[in-house]
Amino acid sequence: MLFGPHLVLALIEGAVLSAVLALTAAGLSLVFGVMRVVNVAHGAFYMLGAVLAWAVANAVANAVGGPPALGFIAAAVVAPLAVGLGAAAVDMTVLKRLSYDPERTIVATIGLLYILEQGTLMAYGAVARPVQPPFNTRIALPWLGQGPDGWGVIWPWGLSVTTYKIFVVLAAVAVIWAIRRALARSRAGLVMRATQIDRETALAFGIPVERVYAAVFGLGAGLAALAGVLIVPIQQAHYLMGGEALLLSFIVVIIGGLGSLGGTIAAAVLIGMSDGVLSVFFSPVVAKIVATLLVAFVLIFRPEGLFGGRAR
Repeated sequence: MLFGPHLVLALIEGAVLSAVLALTAAGLSLVFGVMRVVNVAHGAFYMLGAVLAWAVANAVANAVGGPPALGFIAAAVVAPLAVGLGAAAVDMTVLKRLSYDPERTIVATIGLLYILEQGTLMAYGAVARPVQPPFNTRIALPWLGQGPDGWGVIWPWGLSVTTYKIFVVLAAVAVIWAIRRALARSRAGLVMRATQIDRETALAFGIPVERVYAAVFGLGAGLAALAGVLIVPIQQAHYLMGGEALLLSFIVVIIGGLGSLGGTIAAAVLIGMSDGVLSVFFSPVVAKIVATLLVAFVLIFRPEGLFGGRAR
């Protein structure tokens, strides 16, 4: 096979995975960074986003018809909002009562994971279902190389990328940029950072810490759900699809550094791009082995993560 075009294809697939993984892991990192809560149910929120995207898109298509973009836009608004509000309600009714104790919250979110998966199985079923992408034009991948007539632009047959995959990357970049800017520039971001640095001092200055926690937990779940909405036109929605997303998110957060949003994004790009290249030229199993080995080396030589601060 031609190495150049397949490398471009692998990098594009890696960029798509990096984009979705950055959104999912950013939510997990944000929750841990502010609340110090390890949310084991985070993959279930990702799965709910994909399942709700299918339900909303299907409902819109049956009710009003129209182009697939109409149902997708509705799903992109409704699914993250519904999952985020539900997660905020879980925080106020469950995690708050546990006083955000690390051990008890892990057990509680494990229980929440099983409840969400089994509830989705009963309501949605075990069948994987796709969502039609809003647009899906295929773009051939050119490559500069030597063909039958000498050096020039080669258009390998069958190697192409869809415009929707390019959209996924651009959409994720825009959302991540907006979140980082909001955390750095807005009053809400200032409140979150103050709560993260010192909860007791934030309480003394009148910051409603419990409301901040609920908002952060909802925002983290909403980001995971948005990632599920973006991926479901590429992968099919299934009630067990959150398991791999949760595993990869933990890998990214560990490598990037717990609570470091910038480190999480950088690690997501590292894992996503390596997964894309290794999956195309070798196999997805090799990609997962490499990611696991990388986590092991990070835990041994730099337990705080590549971008995390050293403990004092």
